[in-house]
Amino acid sequence: MRSMDLIYLDHNATTPLDPEVFEAMRPWFTERFGNASAAYALGHLSDGAIVAAREQVAALVGCTPAEIVFTSGGTESLNHAFRGVWEAFPTKRHLVTTAVEHPAVRALVMWWKGQGGEVTDVGVDDEGRLDLAVLEAAVHTDTALVAVMAANNESGVLFPVTEAARIAKGKGALFLVDATQAVGKVPVDAVAWGADLLCLSGHKFHGPKGTGLLMIRRGVRLKPLMLGGSQERGRRGGTENVPGIVGLGKAAELAKARLPEMTRVRGFRDTLEARILADIPDVRIHGAAAERLPNTCLAGFAGIEGEALQLKLAERGICVSTGSACSTGMREPSHVLRAMHVLDTYARGTVRFSLGRGTTESQIQEVADLLPGLVANLRSGSGDAISSL
Repeated sequence: MRSMDLIYLDHNATTPLDPEVFEAMRPWFTERFGNASAAYALGHLSDGAIVAAREQVAALVGCTPAEIVFTSGGTESLNHAFRGVWEAFPTKRHLVTTAVEHPAVRALVMWWKGQGGEVTDVGVDDEGRLDLAVLEAAVHTDTALVAVMAANNESGVLFPVTEAARIAKGKGALFLVDATQAVGKVPVDAVAWGADLLCLSGHKFHGPKGTGLLMIRRGVRLKPLMLGGSQERGRRGGTENVPGIVGLGKAAELAKARLPEMTRVRGFRDTLEARILADIPDVRIHGAAAERLPNTCLAGFAGIEGEALQLKLAERGICVSTGSACSTGMREPSHVLRAMHVLDTYARGTVRFSLGRGTTESQIQEVADLLPGLVANLRSGSGDAISSL
């Protein structure tokens, strides 16, 4: 199937590479192939490109260029942060995070416990909102790190990161923001948020896969995760991925400039939700009462399996997710929906629609027109539901 035939509504999983990003990267794969550490002109070109990209991403996230460490993506950045904090503060063995963090964070929570550390998971209410009073009670003087996502990848619910930072700093803990889902959709400001550490992935905002960053606030000292050469001021060894870094920088520049386009995307999302609620009975929009990302709709259709609806939409060239793309294949409701206390009948029938800059009004209307019939067929048993999977 050609990409032009697709209706792609899974931008929280990954985004298409922006053509301008691709063109910015192209020369660095071919004639400008020099190692950035080399002393000759070809190397100087690559080094200069990295410097420029560092300025572009720093402008996007609201920090200084010197605070940026380029990585292979959000997962590496999180590993650097968690493991670095563990080693940097041997007298503090307590971690505070939330029950709805991305699976990459949940894996590091298990690692932290395996090292002998203590972890407090702060829950959310039925709309996915973080309870700041519970968070404040959870943080104490032995807390090394408070890790909170800026926006949930499934529900799109935004977290009060500035207030969470105040709580963390008041108890002497470092504060980490996972901004992976927020960047390109809402303003990101590491300084205003009070972040000591901040991570993101390029492929979430029309940049290349395999790129990302960890912002380490000036004055915070963490051991590097990747040992090797002196690249990234000794904070991440290894020859730099110059094409990827250039692409990340260009994507950051475009994301900042095009942030106003999210107003249009929000309108399309709201239209889709209004149509779903008006035309289909027994539906819940998870997190609808909370402040959310402008592009995300997490809808639970009672009486069906979300995977069945996903497959029926896929047959028509419509790409959606049943939750976090990093945990597909799991039949049980996601940890996010469980933390939100969603009833099983809605949780099992949940589908995530995540729109992007390329989403059009006609695409939204087409999806909204199709959904009532597909859901009705699945509920009646004539939709070949996925009981065999």
